[in-house]
Amino acid sequence: QVQLVESGGGSVQARGSLRLSCAVSGRSFSSYTMAWFPQAPGQERQFVAAINWSEATYYVDSMKGRFTMSRDNAKNTVYLQMNSLKPEDTAVYYCAAGRWTASWPQTAINRYKYNYWGQGTQVTVSS
Repeated sequence: QVQLVESGGGSVQARGSLRLSCAVSGRSFSSYTMAWFPQAPGQERQFVAAINWSEATYYVDSMKGRFTMSRDNAKNTVYLQMNSLKPEDTAVYYCAAGRWTASWPQTAINRYKYNYWGQGTQVTVSS
């Protein structure tokens, strides 16, 4: 069983910053594609960012220039640096992990390709 634990969420004002962390158990972390899927109240989880085994990253257009993903394989942890936060970024942010053979990044944006999910961490951005 692979377990993911998110942390780093909180409440900030608009234009502020947060860094989310996702710690992953297991011995095969470096081979996983990792992603972040925020879910706002009453909405479905939506893809925002992913990073693969070679540290290639992909972001939804609305997040480019504001959000940055990185991974530290020695710590089995991925990060999401969120800058210039906006109220519309408010959501529970879920970390996901998956491993597959497919095209990048087309498969990475598909929530159904991820096998493991964390419990989420709340991000609240006030105006």
